[in-house]
Amino acid sequence: MTLHLQLAPLLSILAGIAILVVPRLLNYIVAFYLIAIGLIQILGLRF
Repeated sequence: MTLHLQLAPLLSILAGIAILVVPRLLNYIVAFYLIAIGLIQILGLRF
């Protein structure tokens, strides 16, 4: 049995947890998430 994790859903879960824990970091977390997802899509990376 293999477990295939994708990076985008994992990043969104981690970002959501971080926002709940430290709401003041919302702008930085959203910015980092958007940049990371954009780079993943542009470079066609598959994790």
